[in-house]
Amino acid sequence: MKSYEEYIEEFNEALLNLLEIAPDISSINELKDENEQLEFIKAFRQLLRTKNILDVFSDFKWSDLLMKEQSFEEYKSKYLDMKPKSTKEKVSILDDVDFELELIQRDDINVSYILTLLGNYKDSNDEQKKKQKENITNLLNNNVSLRSKRELIEKFINENLMQVKDDENISEEFEKFWEDEKEKAYETLCKDEDLDCVKVRAVVDKYIYEQRKPLKDEVAKTLNVKPKLLEKRKIVPRVLDKIVNFVDKFYDDMDTGINSSRI
Repeated sequence: MKSYEEYIEEFNEALLNLLEIAPDISSINELKDENEQLEFIKAFRQLLRTKNILDVFSDFKWSDLLMKEQSFEEYKSKYLDMKPKSTKEKVSILDDVDFELELIQRDDINVSYILTLLGNYKDSNDEQKKKQKENITNLLNNNVSLRSKRELIEKFINENLMQVKDDENISEEFEKFWEDEKEKAYETLCKDEDLDCVKVRAVVDKYIYEQRKPLKDEVAKTLNVKPKLLEKRKIVPRVLDKIVNFVDKFYDDMDTGINSSRI
């Protein structure tokens, strides 16, 4: 991963390229044809990519850029306006353009995005590693869908990442790590609460498929020992919370990018 200063320079270079095509907001409306619009789309998309990387840095501030935030938002609005509306027939060359709308929504940062950052982190020197780890941690803390996975991702960084020989294998090694941790957590859940493993699997699978929290009666049926009524009122909600937390951490119900195959 490049330094913060290098990404600032990259953003400003992309900005100059954009301004050659569209010097100001009003000039975007004057683009003569779809070919010129396409050049604008490509130029702004590059600017957007770099801006999203800068967002990862804890010390990022707009005053370091040659572009004001309000101007960026105005250009972004024009960029989104150019996305063709759905039609039955293909009538525009812009139909084939990947607008990468996921770049617009920061909530769409997922585990795959984090893995890309980890590849850059691994190849950095000690000083850069410290800074980049701080940036990754901030990203995990600030992203709702990744918060429940923070502990596991940090564990992978601390215990496994530097042992991966080839950067291209980081994703594969992370997948193995994730599956191992998931199996351990599953076994711990069943052991600690004395649950029927097969029935718990069925409850989890149904939860993932239907995107609906299990009913208390469904959870009660996973207990190996039928508790008394007063005990049941305490045990069932506790087990339900553990199942929900397990799914939140290990499955992709919130677009985390993790494979949601069976346990």
